[in-house]
Amino acid sequence: MALMRRAVLLLLISGASPVAAVPAPTPSAPMSLAALSQLETGLWQLDVQGRTPRQMCVSDPMTLVQIEHDQPGCSRFVIANDPKSATIHYSCQRSGWGRSTLRVENPRAATIHTQGIARNAPFDYAVQAKRVGGCGGQVSAKRR
Repeated sequence: MALMRRAVLLLLISGASPVAAVPAPTPSAPMSLAALSQLETGLWQLDVQGRTPRQMCVSDPMTLVQIEHDQPGCSRFVIANDPKSATIHYSCQRSGWGRSTLRVENPRAATIHTQGIARNAPFDYAVQAKRVGGCGGQVSAKRR
């Protein structure tokens, strides 16, 4: 919330209209992020220190920035869109919110830092994500 207030303040100082300059996020709007477009689809393993590794079939790399809220219909706001990294803030009605930064190491590996609120509790952790193969018979993560 503080980040949004700063953005509006900067817009007001620059003379721009905050209503015209900041479009409302929509749950169904497709996003094209430079960093995510470099990642391969397939079976990915997510390693978080102190937790059991988790595997997920990724058909849309956008699912990797919203790993704590595995649900459709969340609104997203792109904070940074660079060739090797992306930062996204997302909000899910009645489920919480998150802010994730994904850094691409190569098309089969990425580091994700995610933080926010889920199930009425804060979360903040880093994930080492790596593609480990094809999905085979596994169900892919839903497109968001």
